[in-house]
Amino acid sequence: MGKLWLGCLALLVVLILIVGLSFVGTYNRLVTLGQEVDKQWAQVENVYQRRADLVPNLVATVQGAAEFEKETFTAVTEARASVGRATVTPGKAPADPEALARYEQAQASLGSALQRLLVVVEKYPDLKANQSFRDLQAQLEGTENRITVERMRFNDAAQAYNTTLKKFPTNMIAGVFHFESKPYFKATTPGAETAPAVKFDFKGSPPPTAAPKP
Repeated sequence: MGKLWLGCLALLVVLILIVGLSFVGTYNRLVTLGQEVDKQWAQVENVYQRRADLVPNLVATVQGAAEFEKETFTAVTEARASVGRATVTPGKAPADPEALARYEQAQASLGSALQRLLVVVEKYPDLKANQSFRDLQAQLEGTENRITVERMRFNDAAQAYNTTLKKFPTNMIAGVFHFESKPYFKATTPGAETAPAVKFDFKGSPPPTAAPKP
């Protein structure tokens, strides 16, 4: 009888160890996947910040040659300011879909304003030939491409995390430790899912319309 009791006790201990190790492994996996989402979010913030940092130099370069386009410059400046206000918790991917939506909307507004600014450039061939502007245009084009890539990678990381979070019995452990699902980037406005086109036809541009003399 004593041996049977000891056998049952040993089996119980083994089962507890297995469950405990499984519990710890699941918890650690959620932490790892959550950290990957945060890492990808940091990359998203980095490329958006890089675009925002290009704006002052881009506006100054264009403004010097297109002084009559004050409305466009104002729109870009205000859009850049709204990006600075639409922040989320530093270093953490947003858990609130509404917070991400506000952040995305602000970034989309800046993208649209930059698109309008670059359309203005078509009227000024001297500006298009300016090396400083061409360098900024190339940097902006590369940044827009990186934004698209990093948004996609963030969504992939969030999907991997959310899928694991919903699986049984992981969802039970997630509930105990208050792991929350992550929202995805979505197109909040028509065309917002597409990076602004920042390419120019430097060869076939029509001659500019002469500005009226004062």
